[in-house]
Amino acid sequence: MYQDKTITCKDCGCEFTFSANEQEFYAEKGFTNEPQRCKPCRDARKGAREGGSRREMFPAICSECGKEARVPFQPSGDRPVYCSECFSRR
Repeated sequence: MYQDKTITCKDCGCEFTFSANEQEFYAEKGFTNEPQRCKPCRDARKGAREGGSRREMFPAICSECGKEARVPFQPSGDRPVYCSECFSRR
C-alpha cells in the first residue's frame, strides 16, 4: 500500500527517505502532513525548543532483573524501578 518516498529537508536541503513503515505509522496516528525535515534537523530543532538541555538521568538498579539502569527521575526507594527492557515488557 505504501512505498518509500524521497523528501528534501526544508532546513538543510538533504534528501531523506520517508519509509513505507513511517507512512503507515503516520496514517495510524491520523497525521495528514508528511515530515518536512530530516531526522538530524528534527532532533536539532527539538533540542533548540527545549533550550538545548538534555533530561537529567539518575542511576538505579532494576527491581526485576537487577541490572543497572538510568531513569529520568530520582528513585526514592519506596517504589520499584525498572530498566527499559523490563519496563517495556510490563
